[in-house]
Amino acid sequence: MSEGRILAATHKGAYVIRFEGDVRLTLCTSIDDYFQKMFDDPGFASVWVDLCSAEGLDSTTLGLLAKLALTVKQRFGFQPAIYSCDPGINRLIKSMGFQRLFELREEVCGNPEEAVAIPVVEGSEAAVKEKVIEAHKVLMELSSDNRARFKDLLTVLERS
Repeated sequence: MSEGRILAATHKGAYVIRFEGDVRLTLCTSIDDYFQKMFDDPGFASVWVDLCSAEGLDSTTLGLLAKLALTVKQRFGFQPAIYSCDPGINRLIKSMGFQRLFELREEVCGNPEEAVAIPVVEGSEAAVKEKVIEAHKVLMELSSDNRARFKDLLTVLERS
């Protein structure tokens, strides 16, 4: 698998966020920081997430995507779209309950040529741990299966 990275493009308040490669918790601070800047944009109008170039997504990344969808629904009143064309990634996001959070599109989305890598934000160990815990709590709120899946991990993280 190739190292993960996140690219983004925006035009008149419409955002496209593309995940590429193996996206792991090492990018969680960068992802969360970008989402906050996007939400602070007074012209924010829409967002789609493109997973067609993703090779892997860890549970922290999935939790941050769930947080994105929940925040968009709560603050802006719509469900973002998520595009995924890999059967394994589709199974993964469906197993987390993402079909209730996003407009799930199992197809390739438009490929904005102006997409650029989002800035990498280095987080302290404590900040990363906080984001990992938050992401897993979001996932656990989505279903009883997720609660069972991440309960032990969350217990260990909160104790350490």
